[in-house]
Amino acid sequence: MRRIAAFCLFLFSFNGFAQNTFISDSLDAYITREMQRQGVPGVAVAVVKDGKVVVLKGYGVRDITRPQEKVDENTLFQIASNTKAFTGTALALLESQKRLSLDDKVTQYLKDFKLLNPLAAGEASIRDMLSHRSGFETFQGDFLNWNSNLSRRDIIARMGRLQPTYSLRAKYGYCNSCFLTAGEVIPVVTDTSWDAYLQTHFFRPLQMTRTSTTTAALRAESNRYRPHTLSDGKLVAIEYANTDNIGPAGSINSSVKDLANWVLMQLDSGRFAGRRVVPFSVIQKTRSSNTVVGDIQSRLFPSSHFQTYGLGWFMNDYNGKKLIHHSGGSNGCVTNTYLVPELNLGVVVLTNTDHNSLYEMLCRQVIDAYMGLPYRNYSQIAWQSGRASEEKALAELREKRAQARRSSGPTLPLKAFTGAFRNDFYGNLTIREEKGRLNMYLTHHPQVVGRLEHLKDNTFLCTYSDPVMGVKELPFEVTGNEVKAITVSVNDFIDFKTYRFARVP
Repeated sequence: MRRIAAFCLFLFSFNGFAQNTFISDSLDAYITREMQRQGVPGVAVAVVKDGKVVVLKGYGVRDITRPQEKVDENTLFQIASNTKAFTGTALALLESQKRLSLDDKVTQYLKDFKLLNPLAAGEASIRDMLSHRSGFETFQGDFLNWNSNLSRRDIIARMGRLQPTYSLRAKYGYCNSCFLTAGEVIPVVTDTSWDAYLQTHFFRPLQMTRTSTTTAALRAESNRYRPHTLSDGKLVAIEYANTDNIGPAGSINSSVKDLANWVLMQLDSGRFAGRRVVPFSVIQKTRSSNTVVGDIQSRLFPSSHFQTYGLGWFMNDYNGKKLIHHSGGSNGCVTNTYLVPELNLGVVVLTNTDHNSLYEMLCRQVIDAYMGLPYRNYSQIAWQSGRASEEKALAELREKRAQARRSSGPTLPLKAFTGAFRNDFYGNLTIREEKGRLNMYLTHHPQVVGRLEHLKDNTFLCTYSDPVMGVKELPFEVTGNEVKAITVSVNDFIDFKTYRFARVP
């Protein structure tokens, strides 16, 4: 028995050593090194353990064009889809107060809610909207919804024009417009906006004094991140995405200091600073699996086997523990929140470029340290594994640009490709000949211009003025000498789908 006791003491000491070594002695060096490796200008980190904030710190700069402006614990970031856990918790709270049921039909609250399949529209519940089981494919429709000039009500209405990929509840498909739809039930039930509801029930009681829900509020703050992305292989500063119209799905702005309070509440069964913010039953409901996302086959994390989705949280097993987490991505930033309730551990990482794996791998590195697992530099591994494909993609893009420069032009005159084109879901786009080239204008993205260069046959290379939308090959449909349609796409991380726009007579 003494040998067993001594062995257990050794394990405990080893685990404690692993935790203290990485968190207190190695964290700064790790983050600084990996930021440099991946070209990440700025990072903010919070680590919560056993009811205390043990790390609360910023690294690097907010804006590569203003190196004197440093990231700190109060720097505001768009946290994007980390917003979803707030929305899911809000609706679970309303259910606990018997003001609604998550299994109520959406049409009970939003009378004009429609899907192409009337039966599906009549059966779709609030839980379906929150659990990504609406029938839409992951990101389907976000070409229209993301950073557009549509209102929240416009986006919900246009869901009725979009052909679902699956039937209702048949399969997981990550859907931002569905989460928006669920969030817009809140004003109907409470007679206050989603934005005001979060302020009253979460931000104020959690002392999240710098947290807001609009792009205007973000811009009004001086200590805010600047978005960065890669354009032709170079890191550039870009403008914020206006996410106001998808509010409940992704419009919160916050800092690691504020989010640490949210994590403290999550890990203390709904309490913060000795005060009950939400019932523990609400916290538990958000973490109950509603949809199977799929099996996990990962060489990097072989002890994970499956993943599910609750109400704004992903969940999976790892090393015998339950991980509760969500990431978020907006133009020029990616963010992450991880909870490990069995370890009373939470991690938040916010970054100001949308091109890095550090936002995910740093969370996993911290979790491993507290689990006492052998050290593996996840950030380096992920960077190395993706480097070859990124270099290949960049080489292919440069070849396409060279091909466009070599092109003598299409067989038809440029004027034949101009005019108005329409997609029933999106609406109109217009192509004009300007200074000897074709430019494409999207009605619901007035800030964006697509520069079209002939590539081959009737296919053009489109370079969007917003680099987040990417550089894509757009084919025209031509019959005889008449242009009938154009098929439009953007980067996959916005929308995997393509959209056919027919010429308007």
